[in-house]
Amino acid sequence: MNFQRMRSLLEPHIREIREQVFLNSELAVVRRATLLFPLLFRQEPPFSINDYRIGIITRGELRGTINLVEKRITAGTLVFIGPGSVVTPVSISPNLEIHGIGLSSSFPMPFAPGQMPTAFNGQVQDFQLLVDEADAATTLHIIDALWHIVHQPDYDRPTVSSLVAAQMHHYDHLYRHQTAQLEGQRHRDQTVFDRFIQLVNQHATKHHQLAFYAQRMCLTERYLGTLVRQASGIGAKEWIDRAIVARIKVELLHTDKPIARLAEEMNFPNPSFFCKYFKRLTGKTPLEFRLA
Repeated sequence: MNFQRMRSLLEPHIREIREQVFLNSELAVVRRATLLFPLLFRQEPPFSINDYRIGIITRGELRGTINLVEKRITAGTLVFIGPGSVVTPVSISPNLEIHGIGLSSSFPMPFAPGQMPTAFNGQVQDFQLLVDEADAATTLHIIDALWHIVHQPDYDRPTVSSLVAAQMHHYDHLYRHQTAQLEGQRHRDQTVFDRFIQLVNQHATKHHQLAFYAQRMCLTERYLGTLVRQASGIGAKEWIDRAIVARIKVELLHTDKPIARLAEEMNFPNPSFFCKYFKRLTGKTPLEFRLA
């Protein structure tokens, strides 16, 4: 679901949403959006997010899976979804209202190399933070300022860039503060599970075996598997399979890549093995799923 795809989906409805959505080739600004997500969710999930989405829910709730983990996101929650994320919406409440910004891959990030805030430097693919009224108000003030600037006749890119940087620093501060608070409360199995899921989301399309993740985490396969099951109730290999299948579904639904090419990109030894793997886990061959 990149910017080009979003534009093609939203253009027929531009009169309906023009008071809620600004969208150019590198930046989206959403304010009091109630119509945007019902329009986007008409598309067949799951979706692959290839850019940065930074927002806040101000009314209603959203349920779905983000990077394999089930989420219920309610009013007052800051949301970040980064490049490479896979999102499967399940439901949105009728009164859902969202404010936020989207940064395409062509948006010039307002940070020097190596200076990207911790929450956005690629180590974290997504997070959700329930914040108080003051922090929510700061978020909304920055979005309102962006909305005002992008609608000026002389669109000032440096000012837009500075406001984007301010929002990212604001989110990063809140993320680091909340992470520090939670560290002392988490059991080891939950900490290991979170790191495992992070690695799976980053590497599952190329690395299908538990041994890779155990080595990256300096744990034995057996111990890693035990901690993951204790934290989630699901085996570690099943989490890897879920990530692979989710990515395959995205490619089958939203691209026209040949099956043989997908098998190669997903690091399967041959198309036959790829098809058998997918059918074993979904009950359909890749072609049957694509045509359904």
